[in-house]
Amino acid sequence: MAEPLATRRPTSAMRAFLDNEASGGLVLMGAAALALAVANSPLAPAYFGALKAYIGPLSLGHWINDGLMAVFFLLVGLEIKREVLDGQLSTWSRRALPGIAAAGGMAVPAAIYLAFNLGDPRAAAGWAIPSATDIAFALGVLSLLGPRVPVSLKVFLTALAILDDLGAVVIIAVFYTAGISGPDLAGAAAVAAVLAAMNRLGVMRLASYLLLGLVLWVLVLRSGVHATIAGVVLALTIPLRPAPGRPDDATSPLHILEHALHRPVAFLVVPVFGFANAGVSVLGLGAAALAQPVTIGVAAGLFLGKLVGVFGAAALTIRAGLADLPMGAGWGQLLGVSLLCGIGFTMSLFIALLAFPGAEALQDQAKIGILVGSLLAGLAGYAVLRVAPRDVAAPAAATSRG
Repeated sequence: MAEPLATRRPTSAMRAFLDNEASGGLVLMGAAALALAVANSPLAPAYFGALKAYIGPLSLGHWINDGLMAVFFLLVGLEIKREVLDGQLSTWSRRALPGIAAAGGMAVPAAIYLAFNLGDPRAAAGWAIPSATDIAFALGVLSLLGPRVPVSLKVFLTALAILDDLGAVVIIAVFYTAGISGPDLAGAAAVAAVLAAMNRLGVMRLASYLLLGLVLWVLVLRSGVHATIAGVVLALTIPLRPAPGRPDDATSPLHILEHALHRPVAFLVVPVFGFANAGVSVLGLGAAALAQPVTIGVAAGLFLGKLVGVFGAAALTIRAGLADLPMGAGWGQLLGVSLLCGIGFTMSLFIALLAFPGAEALQDQAKIGILVGSLLAGLAGYAVLRVAPRDVAAPAAATSRG
């Protein structure tokens, strides 16, 4: 009876999220492969030239990275808010295992990267690049394994990635902010205050939030804080409940916007970003690029750092009695998922652009490290999960706890 009950609960759209993200991950893989092929073909000049071509006040690349990705961050913010208030992260006990694992999975990769680049202040700025997990890619790999992986493990990975994204948002806002424009930042703060007041006053017209969100994006873009932060700020002001004291349902503005954005983000926004940023002219760089400290630091941080950080922190948390293994999952499967956390594609590429503005050589080195580390992590994670046994002592229905 647990399965029907779990599917009827209105507390989370986790199942729909998993389905969309897994499929989107496969599309993202195709976009990344296509970008690499184009960047190393006779079409490369047209590819790179198009990204640098200006459309109005911004280049095409900036429209993608500052505009389209603001929509991605809006969805990230909506998912964070939903899961913290009304879903898989709604209680401290549910947050313990993915929260501590996410913290370990961000700290250890950063430390490994700095170990290779601490002597170069310019390169050291990329310390956060291997700290991110790409939920679309990771769930795309899990989707290839079908029922071999219990739903509870997919939920754990999703919750960990959501907290990972939250950490990445904080890092971007604090460490990767350019020169600040006081008036524009003050204007953005004023708009954010109006949005928060609308939420408190019970305004439920989604269009009103989106129109002010557009103004917020322009002000944040001009302020020096990265424009994508506007998406997160807007998301946190979108009402979750249609009326005080009423359980959340499909008429909630947050529900409506979240469900409207899932497919466009999974199948358009993220693949377009991947295609625009994964293209590296490997043939022009030569084998020496693989031996650069930035490349090695990023690849080792993703492949080894995520494994040690996520699995080590999770194991310590479970051994200390603060949390249990995900229902129906064994230690081998937890190890496999920890490896998949080393797929850092989307957010890692995004942070690399912010860490090395105008330094195309360092950006290319970081991109190679991201591709190599993510590929190794994905293959190793898939191989481990392919052979790792489930926890047969746990009832199968328990794996569907939502």
